[in-house]
Amino acid sequence: MSSEIAANDHSAVLLEQVEMALAQHRPLRIKGGGSKTFLPQDEQSLSLDIAPHTGIVNYDPSELVVSVRAGTRMTDLISVLEASNQMLPFEPPLFGPTATVGGMIATGLSGPRRPWAGSARDYVLGARVITGLGKHLRFGGEVMKNVAGYDASRLMAGSYGCLGALTEVSLKVLPIPRSQVTLKLEMDAHLALKSVRDWQRQGLPLSGACHDGATLFIRLEGGTASVQQASQQLGGEEVDSSFWTALRELQLPFFNDQRPLWRLSVPPNTPWVDLPGDVLLDWGGAQRWLKSATHAAEIRTQAKHLGGSATCYTPKPGIETFHPLPEGLMRLHQRIKTQLDPQHIFNPGLLYATP
Repeated sequence: MSSEIAANDHSAVLLEQVEMALAQHRPLRIKGGGSKTFLPQDEQSLSLDIAPHTGIVNYDPSELVVSVRAGTRMTDLISVLEASNQMLPFEPPLFGPTATVGGMIATGLSGPRRPWAGSARDYVLGARVITGLGKHLRFGGEVMKNVAGYDASRLMAGSYGCLGALTEVSLKVLPIPRSQVTLKLEMDAHLALKSVRDWQRQGLPLSGACHDGATLFIRLEGGTASVQQASQQLGGEEVDSSFWTALRELQLPFFNDQRPLWRLSVPPNTPWVDLPGDVLLDWGGAQRWLKSATHAAEIRTQAKHLGGSATCYTPKPGIETFHPLPEGLMRLHQRIKTQLDPQHIFNPGLLYATP
């Protein structure tokens, strides 16, 4: 166990608070570091504060697995991993120094490396969760062979706390790449999308591809020789790799625009289409950031037409943060919610207006 992170097993207190809420039929709003300001706020529910529940439960760098309590700050976990030259491959955004491990998994967000390394869900091996039945359960395990087939622990990734209160998670980690280069190439969006697809087919060691409207930024990662060879093949201008941190944390000049910010998630290889506003392409085009004052219904209609969804990162009255689910998926969501949280006490209304 690392001495760099204060260890505090707060699970008994959390379980008691959930049991009390169940007895009183009171809803609970799960609280972490409060770094995800785009999430709807609810002042009426009782607060279940996960932040005091901290510490690394188990970390063996040779096994590439870390088990950590949900209230642990992401900055602390990242520091511990980096000391062993390891990382969270999906490059989760923090949106502030108070971000917690529980919030990272609950939101299920991933950074620029997502199309090449996988999502947060792909690296969840197991979890401990306080359910809406007042039980503190363990799902999954701590090695890859234990997660074959259906695993309830991965349901926690992207559930926004609506299925239960995550108290601990086991994650697979990977070594930090030996070499990294960021290149800047001047080209339009059409050519950028085509070029990225071609380079993927050629097996180039891509780990980031972003287009800002006039310039394509490419990140290459891997062995020194393969990165150097790919860099020479692509050409362009080498720039500082801090670009990817600024992109991940929404700190590029593009995000300073005062218009509402939308995140459109679309299928890979979706061609360029004009959207009503300014667009920044990420994930090689599969994630499209949109700055637009256009009506929410129109933006979501266009996202649906592209086979994707639109999330509003700028809370406004009358606009649901998340794209409504299709009827079939909503029924499935409600069934899972009822199984794990029959009284619907966890984060009611956070994801969707219906329970």
